[in-house]
Amino acid sequence: MVHQSIQPKHDLQGREDIRALVDAFYDKVQADPLLFPVFTNAANFDWDHHLPVMYRFWETLLFRSGEYEGNPFLKHVDLPIDAEHFQCWLSLFLTTMDELYEGPKAEEAKLRAKSIAVVFQKRMGLMKSDGLLE
Repeated sequence: MVHQSIQPKHDLQGREDIRALVDAFYDKVQADPLLFPVFTNAANFDWDHHLPVMYRFWETLLFRSGEYEGNPFLKHVDLPIDAEHFQCWLSLFLTTMDELYEGPKAEEAKLRAKSIAVVFQKRMGLMKSDGLLE
């Protein structure tokens, strides 16, 4: 009988882990029939530009690197997205995180992703302030 060693998961520790998380997550996004068209139909969208921005965003959010400057809400407000897109995005993000990492930083990232999804939906009028869909 052949035994395969299973690598224990570790917590997010910095730039390399953020990059692995973002890359794995966007691999799932590119394979998703609901989310992928949003990217391909966006004017001037470029994966080579987007991924480094996402690395900086999550590194700033979780490790306070200060490397991200921008307003993520403004980048999303005019996209043709609805509550279903946010649910799909969040599900893919949480699944990716659970596949790769565990620990306090991983839990913080999941909480922040949930918060982002709720705040964006409220600001876009897709969710009432009590958290229920309109």
